[in-house]
Amino acid sequence: MLGRIARWRPVSGVLAALSVALTGTFVSSIALPWYVLVTTGSAGWTGVVAFCEMAPYVAAKAFSGPLVDRLGPRRVSRVADVFSALAVALVPLLHVLDALPMWGLLVVVALIGLTRGPGDLAKRVMIPEAARRSGLPLERATGLAGVTERLALTVGPAAGGALVAWVGPLPALVLNAVCFALGWLVVTVVVPRDMGAPAEEPATPEDDIGYWRRLAEGFAFLRRDRLLMVIAALIAVINLLDSAMAAVLMPVWARESGNGPAALGLLVAVMGAGAILGSLVITAIGHRLGRRLVFFAGLLTVGAPRFLVLALDAHLGVALAVFAVAGFGSGFLNPVLTAVIFERIPPHLLGRVGGLLDALAWIGIPFGGLLAGAAVTAFGWAPALAVAGGIYLAATLLAGLRPEWREMDRERAGADKASDKASVEEAVGAAPPPVPGAPGAVAPPTGGTDRRSPAPVGEP
Repeated sequence: MLGRIARWRPVSGVLAALSVALTGTFVSSIALPWYVLVTTGSAGWTGVVAFCEMAPYVAAKAFSGPLVDRLGPRRVSRVADVFSALAVALVPLLHVLDALPMWGLLVVVALIGLTRGPGDLAKRVMIPEAARRSGLPLERATGLAGVTERLALTVGPAAGGALVAWVGPLPALVLNAVCFALGWLVVTVVVPRDMGAPAEEPATPEDDIGYWRRLAEGFAFLRRDRLLMVIAALIAVINLLDSAMAAVLMPVWARESGNGPAALGLLVAVMGAGAILGSLVITAIGHRLGRRLVFFAGLLTVGAPRFLVLALDAHLGVALAVFAVAGFGSGFLNPVLTAVIFERIPPHLLGRVGGLLDALAWIGIPFGGLLAGAAVTAFGWAPALAVAGGIYLAATLLAGLRPEWREMDRERAGADKASDKASVEEAVGAAPPPVPGAPGAVAPPTGGTDRRSPAPVGEP
C-alpha cells in the first residue's frame, strides 16, 4: 500500500497543485468581470481589465520558459504561487481601504497576470516527469490533467457565481488568493523535492548559455515544427473568441437577460461537468481512437453552438443543455493536444518551447475582451455573440483542411511503437538507450526520455 502511494505521489501532487490554482483562477473569472461591471457599468472597461490581466500573462509565459528550464519547474511554481496569492489579495484589500481607482485596478490585474503565467507553465512542464515516475502512459497522464482542469472549471465558476450572488465579488477574490496559497503548499509538501529539477542540457562548447540564447533555441525549435505552429495558430483564434465570451459576452448576457451571476456560474459549471465526462472518456479509450478525428469532433461540438444559443436568448434550460454537450466535446481537446506537444518537445526544451507555444496560442486572449467590449457597445450583445460563433465555425472548418494535422495520428503510432519497444527491453532486462530529440522526430517520443539530472536540487 505504501509503495503504491509513493508511486502515485508525483502525478497526484502535480494534479492537485493544478486543481487548486485553476479553481481559484476560475472563481476569479466570474468575480473580477462582475466587480468591474457593477462598479463601472461598462462592458468596455470590463474588456480593458481583461486585457490588462491577460497581456502580461501571455508575455510572462513567453519569456519565463528559459527560467523554468534553468531553475526547475518546481521552484518556479512555488515562487509564482506566493506572488500570485499576494497580487490577488491586493484587490479586496485596496477596495476596503478605498484606495483602488480604476488605474490602480489595472495595475493590480497586470501583476496578477504577470505572476500567474510562470506558475501555470511550470506546473504543466512537470506533467511528463510525473507520468514517468508514476508509471503512467503520457496520454493517460494528460487525460487526468484534462479531468483536473475540467473539474476546476466546474467547481470554480459555480463557487464564484454563488459567492458573487450571495456576498459580492470581493470574497470570491479572497478565495482565489487562498487557492494560490494552497497551490504553493501542495507543491512544497506533496511533489517530491528531487522532481522538477533543472533540465540537463546537451553538451555545448560553452560552460553555460545565457538567457537569450536559451530563448532563441526554443524559438528555432518551434519554428521548424509545422504541426506545432498550425496548432498554435488555430488555438490562438479559438482562445480569442473564448476570452471574448468569458470576459465580456457572457457577463453582459447574464446582466441584460436578467439571469444574473448565479446563472453565469451555472452555465460554466455545467459545461465543466460535461468536460469532466469527456476527459474521462478520452482517458479511458483515447489511445484507441484517431487523434485528429477526436480533436475536430470536440472542436465542432464546443464552438459555435454556445455562442448561438446565447445570441438567440434561448431559455436557460436549453442553454444549459447546449453548454453540457459543448463541455463534453471540450473534454476531448486538451488531452490530445497536450500529449502531442509533450511527445514532440525534448525534455530540456519543455519550458522555453512550451512557454513560447502557449504565448502564441494565447496571443489573442488579451484582445478578446477589448474586441467584445467594442462590439457590444457598437452593435449589441446578441449580434456580437452571433458573429463570434460564425467565426469560430469558419476557423475550425478551414483549419481542418491543413495537411499538417495528419501528423497527430503518426505521432501516436510512433509513441505506441516506442512504448512496445520499451516494454520488450524491460522484459529482457535491457535499458532502452537515450533517444536524441530533434525537431519533428516523433518516433519514439522525445517526451518519454528522461534527461533530467538524477541528483536532488537544493530548495530555494
